[in-house]
Amino acid sequence: MGTLDGRVAIVTGAGRGIGGSVARLFAREGAAVVVNDIGASLNGLEKDGSPGEDLVREIQNDGGTAKLNGADISDHEAARDLVESTIEEFGKLDVLVNVAGILRDRMIFNMAEEEWDAVIRVHLKGHFNTIRPAASYWRQLGDAAANHRIINYTSRAGLHGAPGQPNYSAAKMGIVGLTYSCAVALKKYGVTTNAISPAAATRMTDTAKKSGVDGPDSDKLSPDNIAPIAAWLASEQSAWCNGHVIHARGLEVSLYSDPRPLVTVRAEGEAWDLSTIGKQVEQAFRPITDAAPANPFV
Repeated sequence: MGTLDGRVAIVTGAGRGIGGSVARLFAREGAAVVVNDIGASLNGLEKDGSPGEDLVREIQNDGGTAKLNGADISDHEAARDLVESTIEEFGKLDVLVNVAGILRDRMIFNMAEEEWDAVIRVHLKGHFNTIRPAASYWRQLGDAAANHRIINYTSRAGLHGAPGQPNYSAAKMGIVGLTYSCAVALKKYGVTTNAISPAAATRMTDTAKKSGVDGPDSDKLSPDNIAPIAAWLASEQSAWCNGHVIHARGLEVSLYSDPRPLVTVRAEGEAWDLSTIGKQVEQAFRPITDAAPANPFV
């Protein structure tokens, strides 16, 4: 008996990398997996083979259940059809995993509008495009005791700010806000929503090189090590976990803190004057910011 026996999952961007590892593990754990992938190049401008077809064939040869779907999740209607066709074929949808993405890296002062729009469209709008029909379906079921799951993918680029990825960073932090909103809104329909911030050696990242990991230790940065936390979140055992960001890197899994005030200063009169607010903010805030962990991208 697998952890995901009988569950139906959609995994976007599942042709390779992190999405591929997630889809493989889901299938091994008993889920029927819809492998969504358009076979795009890293920048999304060209076709780059048919990795989704190869993965579906691999899963099926291993005795698993998988179906290929080539919908472009940046297209609202195509994403809706992805969800609806999955429900029509398998009779339900239990888990939605949003991994698909592209890169158009450039410093903010050199970035073209189209480069900004393309990344926001695929990452942030792409998450909305799949969540919208899935959430509508689960709401119609009206089952507060259900075990439906949304698993989004954010990034350290969003959580900390990658200097050469302003578009990607903005989209990935937007996904965190979307995750928080869905966690609150959909809980009463038996849906949990969480986000994973992965660090893995894939074509989209050069994590192994940037982190200084090489040799045998580089195996720890395989995308296969990112998949187990996604499989657990997809299971019924994770019902208590909702509205959180989880970082996965190698053999480590970490829980990010939720946003909360660290310290507060207040005006004694009816309004602040600039001299007073400056002194109080520096006195109260600066020791905390100076002691904060270093930004990994600096």
